[in-house]
Formats: sequence, C-alpha cells, structure tokens
Amino acid sequence: MAILKVIEVLANSDKSWEDATKKAVAQAAKSVKNIKSVYVQEQSAIVKDGEVSEFRVNVKITFEIK
Repeated sequence: MAILKVIEVLANSDKSWEDATKKAVAQAAKSVKNIKSVYVQEQSAIVKDGEVSEFRVNVKITFEIK
C-alpha cells in the first residue's frame, strides 16, 4: 500500500497557465521527491492596460512517501 501526501502550491507565469503549472512542479521537485500527479485547482490572470500580463495557478501536487 502506498502512502500519498498532497501539498498546495501557487505559481505564476507571463506565458501561460501551462507554463505556470510546469513551474510549480519544477519548484516543488527541488524539495519533494516521488511526485505522482498535479491537479490544477484554480486559474486566474492579472490584466494590465487591457491585456493579460500574468497567468496564475493554484495546484495540488501529490507525491508518494516511502
């Protein structure tokens, strides 16, 4: 039986929500091993001068504890 743990991570990108998600996983992977999945819980964006300037994600990252 595997034991899994979930952490919540916030990340942003000036390119896309996908890029923000990749950044969240990459940053978490620096200190968390055995990441199994990422769930995008929420997406938002910052608008400046009528254009989207920043994409934000709130993700849940699941990893296995060994």
